[in-house]
Order: sequence, then structure tokens, then C-alpha cells
Amino acid sequence: MTKKIEFPSNFLWGSATSAYQIEGSPLADGAGPSIWQRFAHTPGMIHDGETGDIACDHYRRYIDDVALMRRLGMNAYRFSVSWSRVLPRGRGQVNPAGLDFYGRLVDALLENGIEPMVTLFHWDLPAALDDLGGWLNPDIANWFADYASIVFRKLDDRVKMWVTLNEPWVVTDRGYLHGAIAPGHRNRFEAPIAAHHLLRAHGAAVQAYRSVGKHRIGLVVNLEPKYSASNEPADREATARADAYMNRQYLDPVFLGRYPDELGEIFGDAWPAWPAEDLALIRRPIDFLGVNYYTRNVTRCDANAWPLRAAPVRQKGATYTETGWEVYAQGLTDTLLWVMERYGNPPVYVTENGAAFFDAPTVEDDRVEDPLRIDYLRKHIKAIHAAMQSGVDLRGYFVWSLLDNLEWSLGYSKRFGIVHVDFASLKRTPKDSAHFYSKVIATNGLVLNEPAHAAP
Repeated sequence: MTKKIEFPSNFLWGSATSAYQIEGSPLADGAGPSIWQRFAHTPGMIHDGETGDIACDHYRRYIDDVALMRRLGMNAYRFSVSWSRVLPRGRGQVNPAGLDFYGRLVDALLENGIEPMVTLFHWDLPAALDDLGGWLNPDIANWFADYASIVFRKLDDRVKMWVTLNEPWVVTDRGYLHGAIAPGHRNRFEAPIAAHHLLRAHGAAVQAYRSVGKHRIGLVVNLEPKYSASNEPADREATARADAYMNRQYLDPVFLGRYPDELGEIFGDAWPAWPAEDLALIRRPIDFLGVNYYTRNVTRCDANAWPLRAAPVRQKGATYTETGWEVYAQGLTDTLLWVMERYGNPPVYVTENGAAFFDAPTVEDDRVEDPLRIDYLRKHIKAIHAAMQSGVDLRGYFVWSLLDNLEWSLGYSKRFGIVHVDFASLKRTPKDSAHFYSKVIATNGLVLNEPAHAAP
């Protein structure tokens, strides 16, 4: 007999965004430029030359966006702080106007019964720090801790959940190894250094929080379970390399105090020997882990696939999103169980989960139909419930994303939002998926026990 789906009464239901993707007004009120402003304004780097100069104009429309979250019934919201709004040059002089914006946002959330989860770094490094080497400079751990301490002192009286970094794997793989996102480097010697300094910065921020903070702090990683395409030794070994590179590289040091052995094989002479004191800093205890999940990877050996010698296998008959990611909800259950079993069942939040599908380009009668996204959310929310039934200490779920927004180098060509944004008028229209998610929240998941055609 199938167990009834119902979530705990204190479960957090929210949405997630990031500063550069939605705020706009990147240089307003004394803010400094970030590497994403530079990258976006470099010809050929972003789809159709689009930028985050306006984005969703959340910097000026945040009150309306918070009201929209309240109408949908959300009790949590994960957003990021723009480092260069707070410190225009990344260090030194604080910009009070930039810091005050986030204070007003937090106040608006709390007034509407919405718990803030604040991410300190979601990829938009101050350009002035990039000029000093960015994540390749070992001093950046202290710069980040100093910045974090400023934000802690401003907001910790109201913010109870903090995130140091969002998806360090993407920063290093896409930003330092393959050049697909800011800062746009392509260097196998740089990628391990950037990854290590990101983790050192995380550890330094956790250490700083223990001095001034009174609540909880964690890390957010994107995890993608790797399944071997066959039982052949070469495929299994390729799968282990892919898993070590994307998943264990960022969690083993935090929870176990060591890097996976496979990284030396992957990077060869580009893999450094790191000092024990660095790993001790990285391993400072955290209060929770955020897991971002979008898809899985079925992996085969491919000697020509650099640097992993591993390649994904497209699955026949599967549904794929607009970004080419397979819809595979079981992978989310498997991922959460893997975290529980490998790292001792830390408190976990699913801090991002969502999909880009083709949405109707015009809004008729204030409605946007997105049945594929509803199906995606239904399956993945059921998947997290299954993980909880198996013992995972899961405390909340944040859909990515609240709004259609700038999807980094893909510009505005891919829509992840449960709320449609007309980028000409900036009008917000909740999609059918938003109304479905609202029903999930209102019933604490009980709506998921109904036949699929019953909602929204």
C-alpha cells in the first residue's frame, strides 16, 4: 500500500533566486561592478548580448515580489547578497546604501511571514578582487570572511539561516576550466586552485560566523548522481572519476577532511598537495547542507573527453528540459540518501530544484500553462518525501526559481521561473506551476496524493 504523502508542519516551502540574475540596477546607489557585469558586456559571452542591467528589476520591485511570495503561500525565500553592493571594491569601504537594501528586503520578508535564507556568494565576485587574482589569490579567504562578517553584523539579528557559497563546482568548472561563465578562464592548473580557495573561504566564513553569529550556517552544492552506463570496469572507473570531480570534491573536504583520490588522476601534475591546516579550516562544522538538484548523469568511458575521460549517455525515451537535462526524479531521492549514508545524515535543505521548459511566449487571460514543469515539480517533491521516509533529515524545499530571469550565459532564452516575467514590461504572471506549488504548500503535500489531472 502506498504511504500517504504529507510533510511536517514546520517544513519550509520556498523559492530561490540570485542577485545578478534578478536584481538589475547593478551600479545603483554606490555599488561596484562584479565580474558578471564585465562578462555580460564582453561581446560574444552571453546569448544575444543580453545583460543583467535590468533583469527582473527586483532591486526596485522587491516589495511586490515579496507580496507575490506571500500570495503563493511560501514561508521561506533564499536569495543572495551582491558582494560588490556591500563592498564596491570587495574590501575596505562599506557602501551603506547597498547593505541597507538587504536589510529592507529581510524586513519585508519577515513582515510577510517568510523566513530568509541568505547566500553570501552566488558567483558575482567584485571585479576589483578579480583584478587581484580572484579565487586564485590565497588572500581571498580572508577577504570573504571580512565581507561575510559585515553582513552577519547587519542581518544576523533577523536572519537565522546563512549560506557561504553557492555551487563552487560551477564556479571552478565553468569559470576557470572551460570558460563558459565569468571570469571566463580556461586553465586546468587554475581550476583546482580556485576550488580549494573557495572551500577555504567557506571555512573562514564559518569560523567568522561562530564569533558573531547566533544561528545556523551551511554550504550549498549542486549534486548530480552518476550512474555507470555498464558494468564494464572502464565505465565504472569513469563514473567514479565523474562523481569525485563533481560531488565528492566539495563535500569530502567539508565532512571528511580530505579530497578524493581520483582528483590526482584527473588533474595530473595540475593537482597540488594541500597543507593540513587548510583542510582543518575547510572542515569546520556546518549546521546544514543545501543540495541543488536538477538531473542525473549516466556515464561511460570516453578517452577523448577531457579532463575526466568520461562522457554522458543520452537516455532513449526520456524527457529532457530546454537545457538538455534529463528529467529523473529518482536521482534526487538517491542523492539525498547518498548524502545521509556518506556524511552522517546532516540536516539538509533542497535549496534549488526546477526546470526550464518552453512556456507560452504570450500571456493570455493572465495565465501561462506549463504542464511539463508541474509534472517535474510533482515528481521531485514526491522524491524528497520518499527520501524523508527513508530517514533523511530534510528540512525544506526551494524551487528554482521564483521568477524567469537571466540564465547566466544563456541570457533570457531559458525560463526556469514558476512566475512568468515579460522582459519588456516586467509584468509578473504566476504560471500554472506556481498555482500548483501553492496548493502543495497549502496542503503540506497532501495534494500530491490526488491524481495528476486534479491540479492545479
